[in-house]
Amino acid sequence: MSGDQTPHDKDRTLEKALTNKIINDYFDQSESWLRAILRMCIFSLAHLNGQSIFIVECPNQAVAKRLSRKTFPFRGIVYYLTDNFNGCDRTLFCYQEHKDGTWHCFDTSSKSWKPLSNLQSRTATTDS
Repeated sequence: MSGDQTPHDKDRTLEKALTNKIINDYFDQSESWLRAILRMCIFSLAHLNGQSIFIVECPNQAVAKRLSRKTFPFRGIVYYLTDNFNGCDRTLFCYQEHKDGTWHCFDTSSKSWKPLSNLQSRTATTDS
């Protein structure tokens, strides 16, 4: 995810290309409002506690909360991207708090909101 710890803060070309590809291919049959809201987000794959997860980086809390109530279209996206049928369908819908830079994520595995730190496209750790 973007932030001070991410090496290429300004260059999100790969993530944006992945986002557009997924929206065009995977969400082609979804409602137009969902496709429009997803175009404001950035998608990435990461590992959290040894699990592959799909991250939807939202521009603000309102978008993250709206998507967190519409999780069904995201089930299986890790399978779609990686062909790993032994993995999980875990998704995080995240937004960054502008006041302190903390990431807040809705985790579909626990169906709850959690603050996360050091969330990057390759690895992530939780604040426990």
